[in-house]
Amino acid sequence: MSYNIHHANPPSRVGLIDLDAIANVINREKPDLVAVQEVDVHTSRSGKEVSEAAVLANKTGMKAYFAKSIHYDGGDYGVLILSRLPISNAETHRLPTASGTDGEPRVLATAEVEVMGRKLLFACTHLDAQRADTNRFLQINTIAEILQKEKLPVVMGGDFNAEAGGSVIDVLDQHLTRTCTTNCGFTIPSDQPGKTIDFIAFTPGAFDVKEQKVINEPYASDHLPVTATLRFH
Repeated sequence: MSYNIHHANPPSRVGLIDLDAIANVINREKPDLVAVQEVDVHTSRSGKEVSEAAVLANKTGMKAYFAKSIHYDGGDYGVLILSRLPISNAETHRLPTASGTDGEPRVLATAEVEVMGRKLLFACTHLDAQRADTNRFLQINTIAEILQKEKLPVVMGGDFNAEAGGSVIDVLDQHLTRTCTTNCGFTIPSDQPGKTIDFIAFTPGAFDVKEQKVINEPYASDHLPVTATLRFH
């Protein structure tokens, strides 16, 4: 699953933090791995005592690795890997932002995951949200460089803030295979979705896609979660 959770704030409920709603979505779908974006840890807006990463791990019974992108509102803000499977060698890779753009720093989180005696690298990212592709293009190329060095098969989920057919997803498609490339469900905004910017992708030839779908969950976040069922090739 890839899920931008909008710091667990339902768009229809200004100021409310509803981690149960996010956890319920994950628990209903029962994914083995989740790439989560927009996660607050000890921020004032979500509760200084609250680590959304830890709460979601507890509520889903999954292991967690949080990767900080920025210091925000007295705490940390970034992306999260959740896994029902053993994980190891988790890392945070900082992604570039062009000087003068005032772009928010972004990261790629990676962790090795063992599945039925085989290993893969699971990755999670959230690319720049500015109108211009400048930073997204830098960031996706850096991700490609990082993953090209990886010997394990890769599965990556993320909010790319870019649609298919543009330069950013073109780079993604040069290096990884998206679980859906035609007639993909829209992922944002959740109440009236009209764009697809959230994707799951993998090392070409490493997996077969058994199923891919966008989950119709309009309340919990401003994005709809994406799930894919993969089988080792």
